[in-house]
Order: sequence, then C-alpha cells, then structure tokens
Amino acid sequence: MILLPTPAELVARARADLRLGLPVVISDGPSRIVLASVETVSSARLTEMRGLGELILCLSGRRAQTLKARAYDGDVARIVVPSEADLAWMQAVADPADDLRTPMKGPFKTLRTEGAAVWQAAVGLAKTAHLLPAVVGVDLNTPLDGLTVLTLSSVQQALVEASTLGQVVGAKLPMNAGRGRLEIFRPTDGGEEHYAVQIGLPDRAAPVLVRLHSACFTGDVLGSLKCDCGPQLRGALGQMGSEGAGVLLYLNQEGRGIGLANKMRAYDLQDQGFDTVEANHRLGFEDDERDFRLGAGILREMGITSVRLMTNNPAKIAMMQAQGIEVVERVPLQVGQTPENANYLAVKAAKSGHLL
Repeated sequence: MILLPTPAELVARARADLRLGLPVVISDGPSRIVLASVETVSSARLTEMRGLGELILCLSGRRAQTLKARAYDGDVARIVVPSEADLAWMQAVADPADDLRTPMKGPFKTLRTEGAAVWQAAVGLAKTAHLLPAVVGVDLNTPLDGLTVLTLSSVQQALVEASTLGQVVGAKLPMNAGRGRLEIFRPTDGGEEHYAVQIGLPDRAAPVLVRLHSACFTGDVLGSLKCDCGPQLRGALGQMGSEGAGVLLYLNQEGRGIGLANKMRAYDLQDQGFDTVEANHRLGFEDDERDFRLGAGILREMGITSVRLMTNNPAKIAMMQAQGIEVVERVPLQVGQTPENANYLAVKAAKSGHLL
C-alpha cells in the first residue's frame, strides 16, 4: 500500500525512536535483534529486554579501543553484559566522561561469532541519530508487535547513500555582506535542513565563489574562542560581499557531524587534556563524521558545477571533485586565530591535513 512507510522512511522513524528511548528491531533473514540506544533507553525497558535473553552491548571500534576491549568485528565490539550489570554500568562503558576517574571497567567478554552486520548497522544508526555510538540488544525469538522493524539491507543502504535534497523555499534577505537570498533545502531521509546563502547574483557560467560551512552553534552564535568557525563564517560572507557574489552553504553537521550534545562531551574531554581527534575517538567517533556530498548535491540543485572553494581543508576539495563539482581554485580562509584555539588549529593541521 502507498500509505505504508517505505524502507527509507522506516529508517528515519527508527532514528527518532532511538532518540526517544524506544527499541527498534533489525532483521537479517530469520535472525531478529531488538536494539536500543544505551544513552536513552530507560531502566524499565532494559529490564524487559533482559527478560528476552542475554544482553549484548555493542560499541564502535574506536570506543572499544579506548577501553581495551577486543573488537573482533573490526569497527564494532560486541560485549556480553554481565547478569549483575545495570543501566548505569552500560552507560559508563559507553560514555567516556568518567574514564579518567574510573578507568577500570573490564574485563570484558567480547563475541567473535557471526552476525556482526546487524550490530554494525545499529551503531551506524545511533551515530546518524547523533547519539553515543553504543547500543544494547538481544536476540528476538518471540513476536514483539508495535516496534519499528527494519531490514538489515535497508539500514545499510541508508548509511551509505547520500540523501537527495530538494529546495523548500527561498526569499530575499538583506545582510551586512550585501543583498542576497536564503534558500532552504530539505533532505528526503528526514534529516536536518541545510541552507544556501546567496550573495548577489553569482554567474553560473563562471566559477562561483563558494564556502561549505558546517554549523557551529558555539562559534557562529556564541562567539566561542575554542575554534575559528565564527570568524570563518563572517570572513567568507565578507569576502563574498566584497566581490559582489558568492554562495555559502550552511550545513547542519554540528561538531564535525556528531551533533551538539556529543560535541559538548568532546569539549569536556578536551578539558581533561585530550585533543579534538582524541576526544572524538574516546567517544567512539571517527575524526570527522561529516558528509560533504550534501554540499555537492545542493550546488547541483542550484545549477553550480564549477567553484572557487573557500577552504583550508583538502578533504572538501577531494569530495567536491569526486561528486562532479569542479574546483578551479582553493581560496584560503585563514582567520580567527586566538591563543585559546592555538592547539585546536595545530591539531587540524597535524592530524586532519588542514592548510593553515
């Protein structure tokens, strides 16, 4: 029936369920596993899940590496939850906030059996929901009505495919940088909307001055001195204004794609002495979880195929070119250096290859 949700829509629903603390079911043929986010599941629901069988806590490989837990499945580790362990124990294993205060959390019994693909998909789903990359689950041997049920293939496809974006609305907007338009783009996978700020009337027949700017609430709005995001945002708009034309894409990929809550967790870890990359790894994330294919998709929707890209990040150039956007020039954007963000910028250069 056309009224029923598509597999992609079920994946979007599952993300919302996980954020609410609701379990979801992922099936792979006859095998079905009911899973919940360690961050949001309640003790009551966890107790019900425990009644179904042996609980398994699944962490990303990065988090497992921090805990010295064997990740036999490569990018995830499946840990057997001890019978006496409660939700607080699982959350302490998943969340590195108190690692330095309570470093001894093992020993862990990790699985090395087949069937890891469902768990890998579940951790990926938690990441895209901007939750800690940790899920708890149990094999489901009896019917359990009312939960969102996904197939493994639908989750895997959703995690690797770039979402299609469509323009919702646009309107004229006078700005300090000049007169322009603000265009809103909405992804079809139910994700967050992204914005295109157009200054002047860029000529599509020539390379357009473009900036892909990832949302940074702390830097863009609050003026945080821990990063250079706010000055980069204003510097890019200012240069576009000076040249009379340009497009700034404001992509809602806070904290290099891990979300604001996890970004604040990373900040807390940085206060404990870890750098930006180390903090991400301890949380269970990669160095950078952003998907710049979103930016390429918006540019194509706007009829822009050739750009002068304002960036210090070679990865953005490579991604744009891989997506068919010609980068004819890299325009440096070296602004906002402060004593407070000196180490942050040094790590960007040393570990992420930024040209600073």
